[in-house]
Amino acid sequence: MNKIEIPRVNETMYHEKLDNGLDVFLYPKKEVEKTFTIFATKYGSIDQTFTPLGKTDKVTVPDGIAHFLEHKMFEKEDGDVFQYFSERGASANAFTSFTQTAYLFSSTNSEEDNVETLLNFVQDPYFTEQTVEKEKGIIEQEIKMYDDQADWRLFFGTIGSLYENHPVRIDIAGTVDSIYKITHEDLYTCYETFYHPSNMSIFVVGNFDLDSMANLIRENQQQKSFEKPNGIDRFYGDEKDTVYKSVEKIKMPVSTPKCMVAVKEKQDQLDKDHILKNELVRDMILDLYFSKSGSYYEELYQQGLVIDKLRIELYLEESFGFTAIGGSTTKPEQFGERVKEMFMSIKTGNIDQDDFERARNKKYGELIREFNELEGTANTFIHFHHLGIDYRDVFDVLERITLDEVSQIVDEWIDEDRMTMFMILPEDE
Repeated sequence: MNKIEIPRVNETMYHEKLDNGLDVFLYPKKEVEKTFTIFATKYGSIDQTFTPLGKTDKVTVPDGIAHFLEHKMFEKEDGDVFQYFSERGASANAFTSFTQTAYLFSSTNSEEDNVETLLNFVQDPYFTEQTVEKEKGIIEQEIKMYDDQADWRLFFGTIGSLYENHPVRIDIAGTVDSIYKITHEDLYTCYETFYHPSNMSIFVVGNFDLDSMANLIRENQQQKSFEKPNGIDRFYGDEKDTVYKSVEKIKMPVSTPKCMVAVKEKQDQLDKDHILKNELVRDMILDLYFSKSGSYYEELYQQGLVIDKLRIELYLEESFGFTAIGGSTTKPEQFGERVKEMFMSIKTGNIDQDDFERARNKKYGELIREFNELEGTANTFIHFHHLGIDYRDVFDVLERITLDEVSQIVDEWIDEDRMTMFMILPEDE
């Protein structure tokens, strides 16, 4: 395996790309008690239109199929996979995001047995017409539950105002109508295309023996056969840089209104040469101005425009990106307009050198602490690896950023034509 040194935290991890294309990351930490493992595919809710493995024509599958597939992976002909983990005292779970589906567990013993179980169940799909139909009712209830949650509607309503065509605007779970169109053939098409080892990564961090774990994963994969990969063509539709709608509002049975303001990213700022630095700068700026200790949060609170802490969202991916700030407020329109003004004042103002250094030092400390969090380390490395970025560069990138660069990045980031405001109002208003 290739050794990966991370000198800022005096840590060492290891990487190997297997013959079948699977990326294996091993990060032994003998000083901790537990082990955390994540097995992830670069496949999320936005991957609806693509060219299937071994085919030449693109297809479009129903909304929500990546999330549906995640649900079905745990069900096997001879039982439920969760039981195998729980029998060894391990805690297993999974999640689907816009760009990724991941299967994971944490445990304090039987690490190798659990890793083998994880690899085997994810690489052994079992879908039938009957089990797929049964699952639709379960996911329908989940969709309806989220449809009744104001914060969820606020988030996806905001994205829907930002994007006109890109599938990020669609709820990760899809809609009730879309999931009833899913067939077990659809699931196999998506699985065979996106769950190929060449599109996946496994990251093991914690208390385990390096050589033994590496050999186990190699031998496990050598016993399986996969089609030769030919790359995956993904299609997201044409999308302009400006927002779809500058203002939008809906009514729900809520007692307090909600508002969210978002800035849509320009596509030319989302290539892998920009993303890491852009994310660091945006994160520092948002913390500097909109965290509970930030000057703009204090102003919003003192003016009665925000009731509690602000919700801050930052997404930078290959095909989409946005920054969003929102919360509960008795004055949603005033809140939205003021936050937009605050964004523009960041763009036109001058950031103080001392404030910048303080924000950089705080971010540096957060990064160091993250390497002591098993789940955070694994998730972050996998996320950036799927973007083609080596996350161990994060300390060097952070240290090299100058205040002039920050000003230039902020100028590219914030634009009034790329801002939207989404509100949820009580039904009686």
